[in-house]
Amino acid sequence: MTQPKPPAPGSDDQPPFWTSPFNLLWLVMIGVLAALLMVPSGSGGVQTVPYSQVKQMIRQGTVGAAELSDHSITVTPRDASGAAPAPAGGSTAGEAPTAYRAVTPEQGDPELLPLLEQKNVTITARAPSGTSYLAFLLPWIVLIGFYIWFQRRMLGQMGGGLGPGGMGELFRGRFSKPTEQKSRITFDDVAGQDQAKKEVAELVEFLREPERFHKVGAEVPHGVLLMGPPGTGKTLLAKALAGEADVPFFSTSGSEFIEVFVGVGAGRVRRMFEAARKAAPSVVFIDELDSIGRTRGTGLGGGHDEREQTLNQILAELDGFDDKAAVVVLAATNRPDVLDPALLRPGRFDRHVELNLPDKTARRAILGIHARKLPIGDPADLDTIAAGTPGFSGADLKNLLNEAAIAAARRDAATVTAADLEEARDKVMMGTVRTLAIQPDEKHRLAVHEAGHTAAAFYTPGADPLYKVTIIPRGRALGGTHMLETEERHTLAEDYLHGQLVILLAGRAAEKALTGTVSSGADDDIKRATALARSMVARWGMDEGLGPIDLRQSEDHPFLGQSIAQPRAHADGTAARVDAAVIALLKEADATAARIIADHRPQVLHLVQELERHEILEADQIAACLGSGGKVSPLKLPAVDTVDRSRP
Repeated sequence: MTQPKPPAPGSDDQPPFWTSPFNLLWLVMIGVLAALLMVPSGSGGVQTVPYSQVKQMIRQGTVGAAELSDHSITVTPRDASGAAPAPAGGSTAGEAPTAYRAVTPEQGDPELLPLLEQKNVTITARAPSGTSYLAFLLPWIVLIGFYIWFQRRMLGQMGGGLGPGGMGELFRGRFSKPTEQKSRITFDDVAGQDQAKKEVAELVEFLREPERFHKVGAEVPHGVLLMGPPGTGKTLLAKALAGEADVPFFSTSGSEFIEVFVGVGAGRVRRMFEAARKAAPSVVFIDELDSIGRTRGTGLGGGHDEREQTLNQILAELDGFDDKAAVVVLAATNRPDVLDPALLRPGRFDRHVELNLPDKTARRAILGIHARKLPIGDPADLDTIAAGTPGFSGADLKNLLNEAAIAAARRDAATVTAADLEEARDKVMMGTVRTLAIQPDEKHRLAVHEAGHTAAAFYTPGADPLYKVTIIPRGRALGGTHMLETEERHTLAEDYLHGQLVILLAGRAAEKALTGTVSSGADDDIKRATALARSMVARWGMDEGLGPIDLRQSEDHPFLGQSIAQPRAHADGTAARVDAAVIALLKEADATAARIIADHRPQVLHLVQELERHEILEADQIAACLGSGGKVSPLKLPAVDTVDRSRP
């Protein structure tokens, strides 16, 4: 007889709790207790009266029979003929009582028996009833059982318990059933990562025909580590590998292995890899590997905390793979610098595939894939957006198209236009438009500040071409000057970096030159300029006095560019020289920015007036204000103001 297949652990399709024999037993016991409690305590037709009344009835000779028991007496009156009736057995509802019961004195009544014999009362006695241990223990058994059941249900919500949804599931985890779902994504759905696809595509043939490799003694890497910034398609590439090979795909996140109880994560790892081996050929994908793969010995529990136990089990499973087991393990991380070295050695995650941010050609291909189901008005608009989104990841581009489609739907339009794409790009890059009550003098200062950035970018040789300048508040910024790279930059030249310092400080310089004072609006500009100048001095050796020496005070995130503070390893005098070199760079850039504003004062004032009037100026309008000799972006999008002033 075929046994019914249990539902997958962790799924919502769990059987009712009463189908468990353990739970059913407690339900029966609770029902029995309820039935016992509902049994009436007294017999029908027996009325409880005071003892004195019963004794008076005996003296009057109206009692024909009496039944004595522990501390009680039940008397039955004589019938009309004067005969003694049988002991009370009950009566139907609504009739007069057929017997009377009273509680006798605790110390006894020496007059009772002689009085009964004198009145010729038939006397019967009931044997003392023993203590019912079951009746005494049953309530406690039920309470303890209910407590255990309640605890099981609570642990079941966390993956604990003893039965379905219980402690067994805590150790089996959600991986006890092989994931038979096949990925429908193929390499055709992955764009912009050609090199990464080539490296991963080699594994497809191994999954399809593992015998062909085993025949010549070839071993394909079982562990592939996908590295790259968030949103570059690491998960998508893993799904594409499973879909291309048409094999089961096991997907999980590193954080899912971590539980409150030590050893639970290791048990889940064992179950997952066991299921993957049974379903071989298969693909296992672990997202966010750095959540459990960090260097051991840094946890609060030394070498015995849950995270490190889970990592040890993963290492053991990777080592325990049979050479003929057609199982490929892929893991994704954006923090490869914190991974335990044991994970990266040969035999484990020994193939490292890096996914980079897409270039212009790759961005156009990604936009083409995500725009398949969208009614794009003119496909050429995607070329413009691809050129105008440097630094965007695949996830950013997908979000951009979705925002453009939402904007088109809000207008009740049939197609997504270039204006929708432009508004979506600005929203993703700078944030949503904010409605602020800006006073005229503050608006003028804001226009002066952005005009300073724009003029410095326009007149600085080697700077990126200008694309747009606006004083409409978006996100956390009150305005913005936008430049677009015409070429993909992989290294930054020294003259280009000096130009960036000038552009960053030009807004403050324009405020000082045209209004006579400076404001707090340059806070972010100064912060970015200081960080850039410090990198030029302490990291890239662009100061002649200090030379090529690494004097950084923090380690940068390998992909996100964030800094992590580290103990300073150089002398205080050297640190002072670094600070002096940084200050010199910033002062030089500030002086250059002030000179640009002074040399082109009429043009800058004209730009300020146009900014206050239109609030948004495109590349050709900027060129018309500042004159020839500068550099603006060749990209052209319709200068349509899609800002809804009624929305915050």
